Amino acid sequence: MKITKLELFKVPPRWLFLKITAEDGISGWGEPVLEGRAHTVRAAVEDLTPYVLGRETNQIEDIWQVLYRGGFYRGGPVLMSAISGIDEALWDIRGKEMGVPVYDLLGGPVREKMKVYGWIGGDKPSNVAQAATERVNAGYLAVKMNATANTDWIESAGIVDEVVERMSAVRDAVGDEIGIAVDFHGRLHKGMAKVLAKELEPLKPLFIEEPVLPENNEVLRILQEHTCIPIATGERMYTRWGFKSLFEQGGADIIQPDLSHAGGIWEVRKIAAMAEAYDVAVAPHCPLGPIAFAASLHLDFCTPNAFIQETSLGIHYNQDADLFDYVVDPGVFAFKDGYVTRPTAPGLGIVVNEEKVRERATIGHDWKSPVWRNADGSLAEW
Repeated sequence: MKITKLELFKVPPRWLFLKITAEDGISGWGEPVLEGRAHTVRAAVEDLTPYVLGRETNQIEDIWQVLYRGGFYRGGPVLMSAISGIDEALWDIRGKEMGVPVYDLLGGPVREKMKVYGWIGGDKPSNVAQAATERVNAGYLAVKMNATANTDWIESAGIVDEVVERMSAVRDAVGDEIGIAVDFHGRLHKGMAKVLAKELEPLKPLFIEEPVLPENNEVLRILQEHTCIPIATGERMYTRWGFKSLFEQGGADIIQPDLSHAGGIWEVRKIAAMAEAYDVAVAPHCPLGPIAFAASLHLDFCTPNAFIQETSLGIHYNQDADLFDYVVDPGVFAFKDGYVTRPTAPGLGIVVNEEKVRERATIGHDWKSPVWRNADGSLAEW
């Protein structure tokens, strides 16, 4: 069937949804958004639309190749987020056409349930012990917290102690059976990353995430020599070519490609297969909405080295809407004993509440990443 229409909806809290419709009326949904750059990605999708209209819905690989290679300039967060949302929607359509879940089209299921983790604390964490306890009481077996606020190139012993005390409070609150991931959000530089990784070791984090910016991934190999904590990165990396040097040089124990940024479902499945060859685990990044979350789960259910999935339910960014607010049946995402059960409905397995999407798109959003500064006025990594 030929593709006849692409429609975009910018909805609160900070998401962009894409609906692609085929000539037989079957439609699929994707989430082509880059946090803080929704308007820019929307323009990119509109720019790519002529390359998608009129194509057959089953030509997912060729459409991806045209969108990626056909414009001469390649890669980057904006273009890849646009391509990602288109890819997600095409797989949703194809699954519905075939009457099977997307993971069935990618080799079939390798597990019956997927472990998930929830966020605690905000960008400047406080009361994380209480938040962690609430997550555990809600059935989570793992949580993730930010380690630091804005951090200078080299910090005082007091800042180091604050990070350790904050993590200690969470560990004391939830015990040793709960996984605690610590996200450094790329806020650290090499010197402080070494210090904090070593200091946090006794608290046995599940992993430390983005201890340095992806531009400095060579530092990860140095960190591996300083700590036994698993190191994760990848949310700001795009396509298999972007991950290639990371695998070759080593340094990451876990990769976290975002299916709405890295190239979509099929591209992340290829990245995950590369990771498997290097004995690296996969934990898809997903602080976004229900379509991105559904896409991530389908990747998880057909990927042997996927081990945990991020969820944005209750995350501090979700001020005007939450993860389940745009789906007709939130039960498809029901968390039970820290896991999500394998969905069985065709496509991405969700029914988007289109009436609500269209209504909320009239409100839209203009969410932007905050700009942080250090005490001396210099720019700090957010």
